[in-house]
Amino acid sequence: MTDDTIINSSKAPEPVGLYPHARRVGNLLFLSGVGPRERGTKQIPGVALNSAGEIVSYDIEMQCRSVFRNVRFIVEDAGSSWENIVDLTVFLTNMKDDFAVYNRIYAEYFADNRPCRTTVEVNALPTPIAIELKVIATID
Repeated sequence: MTDDTIINSSKAPEPVGLYPHARRVGNLLFLSGVGPRERGTKQIPGVALNSAGEIVSYDIEMQCRSVFRNVRFIVEDAGSSWENIVDLTVFLTNMKDDFAVYNRIYAEYFADNRPCRTTVEVNALPTPIAIELKVIATID
């Protein structure tokens, strides 16, 4: 890879806009926002929508696990690893109801690697999801 490389994973969900899954600059890997969708579908794990496309119910645990799986796909396809994640920004649409579940699952996935983390509540995300991650990792 060169000093500035665009990376798209063949396993992570297709981007919903004009952006790559990640960009490598030197030994740093910057991921675009990653949500819980699965590749090849617009379905979101654990989300029920009404006919207007509004969220009726969702399972934050399913979304968290799916987001972490998508992040892993991207960092590994880029030549990095879960252990090389150094910073995350977490966007939740419902901090009050979802943070405790998210935090418990986060502790499972990051028991050995302790990246810096910021968690922010937002009104909405571009698709009907409850969580999105922005990640920075290193590449050896």
